[in-house]
Amino acid sequence: MHIHILGICGTLMGSIALLAKAQGHTITGSDDGVYPPMSDQLHQEGIALQSPYRRDSIPGAADLVVLGNAGLGRGNPAVEALLSSGTEFCSGAEFLGRFILKDKWVIAVSGTHGKTTTASMITWILECAGLNPGYLIGGIPTNFERSARLTESPFFVIEADEYDTSFFDRQSKFLHYHPRTLVLNNLEFDHADIFADLTAIEDQFHQLIRRVPASGLIISNSQDNNIETLLKRGVWSEQLRFGVISDQDPQPPGGLSMHQPSQLISLAGARLGTLNWGLTGVHNLSNALAALAAARHVGVPPEQGIESLADFTGVKRRMEIVHVSPKAILYDDFAHHPTAIKSTLAGLRQKIGQAPLYAILEPRSHTMRLGIHQDQLAPACVHADRVFWLKPERLAFDLDKAVSPQGHSVFDDPFVLAQAVGQQLGLERSNAHIVIMSNGGIDVLKNALLDQISHA
Repeated sequence: MHIHILGICGTLMGSIALLAKAQGHTITGSDDGVYPPMSDQLHQEGIALQSPYRRDSIPGAADLVVLGNAGLGRGNPAVEALLSSGTEFCSGAEFLGRFILKDKWVIAVSGTHGKTTTASMITWILECAGLNPGYLIGGIPTNFERSARLTESPFFVIEADEYDTSFFDRQSKFLHYHPRTLVLNNLEFDHADIFADLTAIEDQFHQLIRRVPASGLIISNSQDNNIETLLKRGVWSEQLRFGVISDQDPQPPGGLSMHQPSQLISLAGARLGTLNWGLTGVHNLSNALAALAAARHVGVPPEQGIESLADFTGVKRRMEIVHVSPKAILYDDFAHHPTAIKSTLAGLRQKIGQAPLYAILEPRSHTMRLGIHQDQLAPACVHADRVFWLKPERLAFDLDKAVSPQGHSVFDDPFVLAQAVGQQLGLERSNAHIVIMSNGGIDVLKNALLDQISHA
């Protein structure tokens, strides 16, 4: 079958292209912009790409057109031509449900934060156990070469996103996946461009829970109040809870627990082992518990999973170290929600002690641009010594007013921001840790910073 994919350079749609190619289909694709890293993966597979969208973007020989979401609504020339042509089409999430996930044991990782990292951990644990899982992850795990893989294994790990599916299907993507193992990491208000409030998001998660079979397992964060509220609406499957607790806290009667700071892991009071690894932050300890619980459901003993996580190296753009020099260590991170920003910076602060810590943030996501979390921006950066904000286009609130009273600096130009960072670096007596946080492309800013670091 010849499948043409609209939006092929997006993480999800590009990954779908790789999976469909592995099934033996002929794949072509179009996007408004063809850019790495996804374009590199697609070119390596010999997939022809076309850009920008035009009325003739879709080859006449295409048997099926699979559509992404971003920029693919009515009025897009390729979409209008598709609707007029009568060619069969579906969303990316529907394609996954029909052609990739059917007959698989689906392990889905959902929640506002930690989906990519947790899904990567699960995949790595299963890989180390010799289960050779298929996977689709919204990033590139550094333990693997690409963002998606199709195998003969019955197990498939997928990052389950609550964002809507397409212009013609407004339900959340994850409602197409039908998991047997479901992780509920956490739940907060996000995606203000499509959800009116937290209740609207909870409605979609409730529908997801209703799709898990009675023989399946729902793995949930016992320390998230919104998850607790969600579960009270009904659960029809087996459950396992997880949570990070203090070494001084009493052991919960059931569930999977991580003790802090010892990092001792226990299940229903029985000690399983101690986690020793290179990742930082309590949020990653929570992610690890969810991953161990999911792997246990498919037959991997937690003790074996703990050993595997010692060699887990993370995910690109999740506290990825992109530069090390005597003057500075530069990190690239995808955090774009106040909770994720705060937990990431707290984890790094715990690791580096009193060393200088700079946070450089771009509030670029739809929810951030709307100012939904503007009152939480400055408090989220409490662990940083210096905070620099890069103002994106189409910002719906006064960023200067929101963060300047706390001593944060706001810039319109990435080069001017980089100069300010360089000037501050020149005053430091010790190696500084600089974290760039954005869910957009950062190459211009990163290169400007590298230039300043080299001259500091």
